[in-house]
Amino acid sequence: MKLQLSLTTALMLTTAVAMANCGNQKVQNNQAATTDAIQQEANDTLEDQPMAPDFELTDINGKQFRLSSLRGKIVVIDFWGSWCGWCVKGMPEMKKYYEKYKGKMEIVGVDCGDTKEQWKAAVDNLSLPWIHVYNPKGAGDITQEYGIQGFPTKFIVGKDGKLITFVIGEDPAFYTTLDEVMEKE
Repeated sequence: MKLQLSLTTALMLTTAVAMANCGNQKVQNNQAATTDAIQQEANDTLEDQPMAPDFELTDINGKQFRLSSLRGKIVVIDFWGSWCGWCVKGMPEMKKYYEKYKGKMEIVGVDCGDTKEQWKAAVDNLSLPWIHVYNPKGAGDITQEYGIQGFPTKFIVGKDGKLITFVIGEDPAFYTTLDEVMEKE
């Protein structure tokens, strides 16, 4: 329960920072101070970042996959479904970034809301080359552990297994952040 609370708190702070930094408007001095305070609070909190909740799900080949097996690499966890238009629309950009950082970063596609047949067909039809796992409905569903509120939702997990950030929806800012994270590596 404490881990979920920490994850929720970190997600809320990250959202607040992202919202405070949205747009290209000039910010008045008092608003800038508020934004700086929010950013500092988020940075202070993120120094003690929560670990990404570990999970074990079945991959597309029927084998068990554990998130923690990717420690030592930057990981993008993409919660998506073939029924989600924005999820599918974003796949070409995900493919570009997968190729760009191949060997340094891994993507784990977590299917949400499809039957196993729909999921496998979508991965095949979209030619998605990264790791894919099936997230069952009911017992074993990991969306609550991650606080998923919409699709797609993408998390960036550091080499140490700690959450760096997340984005709900298909937002080009996600890829800017991913570039920044990868440049530090």
